Amino acid sequence: MASTDITSDRKRPDGAAGPVDTKPDDLAGLEAGLDALDAVQIRRTPVREVLLRKVLPPVVAVTLVLVVWELLVRAQVTEVYKLPPPSAVWDSAREMWLKGTLLEVVWTSVSRGLLGFLLAVAIGTPLGLLVARVKLVRAAIGPILSGLQSLPSVAWVAPAVIWLGLNDQMMFAVILLGAVPSIANGLVSGVDQVPPLFLRAGRTLGAIGIRGTWHIVLPAALPGYLAGLKQGWAFSWRSLMAAEIIASSPELGLGLGQLLENGRSNFDMPGVFLSILLILFVGIAIDLLIFSPLERWVLRSRGLLVKN
Repeated sequence: MASTDITSDRKRPDGAAGPVDTKPDDLAGLEAGLDALDAVQIRRTPVREVLLRKVLPPVVAVTLVLVVWELLVRAQVTEVYKLPPPSAVWDSAREMWLKGTLLEVVWTSVSRGLLGFLLAVAIGTPLGLLVARVKLVRAAIGPILSGLQSLPSVAWVAPAVIWLGLNDQMMFAVILLGAVPSIANGLVSGVDQVPPLFLRAGRTLGAIGIRGTWHIVLPAALPGYLAGLKQGWAFSWRSLMAAEIIASSPELGLGLGQLLENGRSNFDMPGVFLSILLILFVGIAIDLLIFSPLERWVLRSRGLLVKN
């Protein structure tokens, strides 16, 4: 049986060649060095650093945009009715706030968008798994999903109105047709990037079928799946805005898309700019409140992000 002593071929103190025992201190130092390489430095980020790195840059960017906007208005690069000053947009927002309609308009669109996105996740996730794991299904449906993902969502508004009429079901149909392909393709891409070693190890441990999908495939495919979810939300939001702009009706209530279309119809440019800013604000808020924390959690769980 081979000896477990740790030796080397260095010369012994008497000058003769041959193995010598390695000091325990050397081994401890080596282990400590390797542990230091793998260790993640955990520290609490100071509030001042958070403000400088996270809060200040977007505030400065927004301030610069407003300054440039005001300068263009003062320089009279175009007529005021085409490019209203920021103060006019603010007055429009303030008027809607005092009437109590601002939050109602935003919530009408946000609630539709989130519900449609959740339905798209419920449909796109099993569809993506089916396409990723069954070769025959991938050969049949895979190209169709890629084609649907590249198809503009606005193309579905006209047939959806004819099929379902001017109602919320039409809105959800347009959202699903725009978001499901992105979510499914994102999951397929994530599954394709799972190392085969993970799958073999899972089968060895008895993780096959649904158990293997739940414990091996989905966790390993999570980065690609999350990217698909993020893109799916973007498609959901854009599809909803297209549907609300084209298929506006009093029965549907007043959403951000209808608000934008009403501003165009009434030549109300402050209202148009307000609608655009609100649509942009909702998109940024959803990304910061939902998807950015999820991305940080995934990166931390894989040791790719320093814990603060």
